[in-house]
Amino acid sequence: MTQANILAQIGSQSGPTFRNRIINGAMQVTQYGGGATNNGSGATATYSVDRWALYGSSSSKFTGQQSSGTSLAGFNKWLYLVSSAATSLGASDYYTVYQSIEGLNVADLGWGTANAKTITLSFWVIGSVAGTYGGSLSNGANNRSYPFTYPVTTSWSQVSVTIAGDTTGTWNTDNTRGITLTYGLGVGTTYSGTAGSWAGTLYLSATGATNFVGTSGANLSITGVQLEVGSSATGFEYRQYQQELALCQRYYEKSNGVVASGYSDGVGLLYCCVFNWFYKSEKRASPTVNRITNASSVLNVNQPAYTGGGTNSCEIVATSTATGRTYFVDAIFEAVAEL
Repeated sequence: MTQANILAQIGSQSGPTFRNRIINGAMQVTQYGGGATNNGSGATATYSVDRWALYGSSSSKFTGQQSSGTSLAGFNKWLYLVSSAATSLGASDYYTVYQSIEGLNVADLGWGTANAKTITLSFWVIGSVAGTYGGSLSNGANNRSYPFTYPVTTSWSQVSVTIAGDTTGTWNTDNTRGITLTYGLGVGTTYSGTAGSWAGTLYLSATGATNFVGTSGANLSITGVQLEVGSSATGFEYRQYQQELALCQRYYEKSNGVVASGYSDGVGLLYCCVFNWFYKSEKRASPTVNRITNASSVLNVNQPAYTGGGTNSCEIVATSTATGRTYFVDAIFEAVAEL
C-alpha cells in the first residue's frame, strides 16, 4: 500500500496535530452542567457545552444544551440551540454563540502583519428554519471583524468558509483573547456587516442573515467545528476525550467534593481548616473561584471561602466557632478562567 493510500485511509487523523484551533469542536465535554440546558442570559455569558458561550443583549431568548444521537456519521454529540420566543430585533440587539481562542494558540497565524495566513472554518449544521445564517471572526479589541454567511437546511450539511488573514489591526498573541468565532442567532443592524471582507469595527453577523430567534421553537444544531490554516477544509481532527477535557480545564474546572475537615474544642474560638486545591490543568490566568454546592452534611461550619492562589492552585478555608464538634466541608468549587 502506498503512503498516499495510507494517508487517505487515516483521513482526519493525518497531518500535524492541533490543526484545529477550536477546543471541544465536537461538543463532547460538558463540565458546566453535564449537558443541562442553559439560557443565553443577557450580558452574562452562560455555558452548557465547554468553551461555547451563550450570550445576548437580553436574557431568555434562546437556550443551548448538549444533545446526542446517531443521525450524523462521525459525530454523536452537538450543541442544540432552541429559540425561546419570537423575538424582533432592535438595531443594537444581538443573540450569539461564540468561542474565544487564546492568543497563544493562534500566534502563528501572523494576523495584523503582511504575512497573515489564510484560514478555513468548517462545521456541520442542521436547523428547523432553513436560510442563510451569519457569523463572524473578530479580534480581542473588538475593532476588527470579518462577517460571513453560510447555508442552513433541514438536513445535516457541512459548511466551509475560507478567510484571508487580516493584514492590519492588532491581534493578541498572549494568554488573552486572540480570535473570537461567533455564530449569530439574531443580530441587529448595528452589529451586522457586509459578508466577505474585513471591517474596522465589531460585527457579529452578516447583513441580511436569518433571524433564528425570530421564530419561537426554532432549533439549530452545530458540531464538528474546525478552524485551521489553509485554503480548504480537511477532515475533522479528533482528539482523545482526556486531551479535550484537559484543554477545556485550562479555562474551567470543578473540584471533586469534600475539601476540608477539622475539630472545634474551644469556647467561642474560631477554628479553621485549610484545603489546597491543586488544579488538574494550569489555568490561562488566575481564575475566579466560586462555591457552587454545599451539602447538608456540613456541621457547624461557616460557608467555606476561596482565599487566594495562582494558575496552578488555590487555598480554601472553612471556619467554625462550635465546641466539641467534628466538622467537615462537603462542597464543590469551580475555577473560571474563561476568555
